[in-house]
Amino acid sequence: MRQKRNAFYAQSGGVTSVINASACGVIETARQHKDKIGKVYAGHNGIVGALREELIDTGKESAKTIAALKHTPSGAFGSCRYKLKDLESNKAEYKRLLEVFKAHDIGYFFYNGGGDSQDTAHKVSQLGERMGYPITCIGVPKTVDNDLPYTDCSPGFGSVAKYVAVSTLEAGRDVASMCDSSTKVFILEVMGRHAGWIAAASGLASQQAGDPPHIILFPEIAFNKKKFMSQIKRDVKQHGYCVVVASEGAQYKDGRFIADAGRKDAFGHTQLGGVAPALAGMVTDELGYKNHWAVADYLQRAARHIASATDVEQAYAVGKAAVEFALAGKNAVMPIIKRKNTKRYSWTVDSVPLSKVANVEWKMPRDYISKNGYGITEKGREYLAPLISGEDYPPFKNGVPDYARLKKVMVTKKLKKGFKV
Repeated sequence: MRQKRNAFYAQSGGVTSVINASACGVIETARQHKDKIGKVYAGHNGIVGALREELIDTGKESAKTIAALKHTPSGAFGSCRYKLKDLESNKAEYKRLLEVFKAHDIGYFFYNGGGDSQDTAHKVSQLGERMGYPITCIGVPKTVDNDLPYTDCSPGFGSVAKYVAVSTLEAGRDVASMCDSSTKVFILEVMGRHAGWIAAASGLASQQAGDPPHIILFPEIAFNKKKFMSQIKRDVKQHGYCVVVASEGAQYKDGRFIADAGRKDAFGHTQLGGVAPALAGMVTDELGYKNHWAVADYLQRAARHIASATDVEQAYAVGKAAVEFALAGKNAVMPIIKRKNTKRYSWTVDSVPLSKVANVEWKMPRDYISKNGYGITEKGREYLAPLISGEDYPPFKNGVPDYARLKKVMVTKKLKKGFKV
């Protein structure tokens, strides 16, 4: 077997404003080790690209274009929501992956995603062991939800946290200026299915008593309608207005989501839709206050123009470390961020086995949430604040960001049969 083999990189799940910084870290580092890694292919639309044998030759992209990925949001190579089934229930998928890897001499697999994606990377590592095909699998962490375990934070979170904190600050000032004769309540819906990290970040907008957000709704704290209404009344009476930031995963004590849309997504998760309008309807019906609501939705995870410099640096670092770990002989691991015990925020990169990360969610610790369940504690603030630190603006052209545009040259297919996904 030849020592020098090709690498396959793919993006998975919901994209972020810094996932391409990780791609940049992987590709640039691999190019620095041409004696050990041959070509670097990228999956067109994640793992689906491997199953369909739709591989992008990143070698056709210039060094300048690859470097520009570091300041470009969303998934440059295309992402997907596709979860591999277990090996026993669908051997056809794994057989196909093996065929594609063999056909293109792929010996390294770097999968950039969240918990479900790390599960996929883990399964591919098991595939290599069970089917006798040598493949080094490294998971590259990414999720705006910040719910990956073991790592101090998840690349992608710091930037969405910064966006939400800034948006809460700015929208709060807007409402404050008009509340005497107009809007009394503003509700901002943010992402976060089971973990309230993004909603918690809005608390960083508050610099002194009375600043918004006045109420944060976390998935970890059961929603109580009566208590919620009473708190809004108190805030409007005291401040003249009330700003609410609600996680999409806010739920009742019995586990029902406030925003349960009654559908499932590709990963089998309950599809959520509209906690903000649902809450606004309650406010209108129960209190009669004029209110407005907004859903941050894709804006929060695509906002590269206000990305956290810390987040960009960490996203690149885990991509770089993934390649270095693979070349050092590590397999079935994921790079993690480790916070150092220093007065000034500092961190380093370590690794954890994929078996410990796959399908495990890290939720908000109770001591990060205020006693009344509607805010963050000083301990929570100390954790969150460094993650939104620093600005890393992209270059601008004609008044808008100048993002990378890839050629996406596809590799010639070598297998006769296609594969339906």
